Amino acid sequence: MALKFKFKTKDEIPAELQFLYVERDGAWTLDAEGVVEKSKHEEFRTNNIALTNQLKRFEGIDPDAVRQLAEENKSLRTATLSEDAKREMDAQLKTAKTAFEKQLAAVTGERDTLNGRLTAIQIDQAVVTESTKRGLRATALPDITSRARSAFKLVNGVPQAFEADGQTARMGKDGPMTLAEWVDALVSDAPHLFEANAGGGAAGSGSGGAGNRSVKNPFRKETWNLTEQMKLQKSDPQLAARLKASA
Repeated sequence: MALKFKFKTKDEIPAELQFLYVERDGAWTLDAEGVVEKSKHEEFRTNNIALTNQLKRFEGIDPDAVRQLAEENKSLRTATLSEDAKREMDAQLKTAKTAFEKQLAAVTGERDTLNGRLTAIQIDQAVVTESTKRGLRATALPDITSRARSAFKLVNGVPQAFEADGQTARMGKDGPMTLAEWVDALVSDAPHLFEANAGGGAAGSGSGGAGNRSVKNPFRKETWNLTEQMKLQKSDPQLAARLKASA
């Protein structure tokens, strides 16, 4: 279940998630670094598309061909133009070239900046969603998002983990490591980022048992319980996976 970014009142927030929200400007928002509303996300994406379209105006321009034409023009002018006319044309050409290079550098830089911000936001939101399911401490949000940004890049719009060299894809159980697998590994490698184990899944009537054990399935819509999900994933990850698959 994806975390909602903003609630109008505290009463609208599920009790087990209230510790993740703070009151700002008359509303309750998710207390996470780098996370923004969907409208801001779409604004970044729209700006990125606009900048990309601007760059397309310069596609097909061959710098070598431009230099060759300039040299040919210079040779032609040497034989036909006065020294004053040649100097004026050289100055105009230099001015035009400088303006073009500045414009291209500005557009490219702005596009790269927006791409970086959009990537960080998507990765932050994805890792917060996955790690919250496993009992992430509210105080650990900056730490885990920093770790995720150094480990993941967006590939075709999907977060993908890479080794320390930034080029080799990190492998998981059935191929490239998923963000869920990365968070699972972090539960073992950095347990201080997550809440201490509070016990196993709640017993009682409900669907989704394992063997002779009757367990209320906290992943089902009618019995959804995020707190019990996190407890179960810590005490019995295999059972949690089976219950989640059957929900």
